[in-house]
Amino acid sequence: MVTTSKYRLTGKELIQTVENWDRLINFKVSLIGCGGTALTLLEIKGSTKDIDFIVPVSKEYEKLMKFLRSLGYEEKKGGLVHPEDRSFLYQFWVGNRVFTTDLLESPLDPGKNITIKQWRHIYLGALNLQDLIITKMFRGTQVDVDDCVAVFATSKMDPEELHRRYAEAAKYDLNPEKMIQNFIVFAEALLDKGLVTHKFLKKLETYK
Repeated sequence: MVTTSKYRLTGKELIQTVENWDRLINFKVSLIGCGGTALTLLEIKGSTKDIDFIVPVSKEYEKLMKFLRSLGYEEKKGGLVHPEDRSFLYQFWVGNRVFTTDLLESPLDPGKNITIKQWRHIYLGALNLQDLIITKMFRGTQVDVDDCVAVFATSKMDPEELHRRYAEAAKYDLNPEKMIQNFIVFAEALLDKGLVTHKFLKKLETYK
């Protein structure tokens, strides 16, 4: 890992950490950054404290956990930390799951992740922007809203297409009504920034 005295990691430092793993690993594994990790890898945010990766293939996840423990990583709060720098929590999500959200497709499917770098053994990507917004808005904190506005502002995303995909994902949540309300909060924040129209927000009011 990259040891730093700071309390946050930049995208460059994240990539360096994964590159260090690649030098020591002896099997193939795909890592897809999600949450703030994806935003940092995509340079939408400058840095992140918690490091979140999806490992879409369960057998690769099992091998990766064994490998990281062999490097000295220890379990803490549902993730792993390294004794040389306990400031950073590495969390790994298996299959199509991110935080409390089940993605509609595998993040390895075409178009579902953005390539960051391919090494000899490790493929590093970032979750595609639509699913990145969905997974963060399902959590729905103010930080998530702000992050998702930043993601939307940097893309040429169609808000109606995003809403259709979001609504489809919400059907599978235990509380779909709350998830839809989270999207409306997000849409209102987009409207405040002039990123969507009043007409778009009006369409969403039928979900209230």
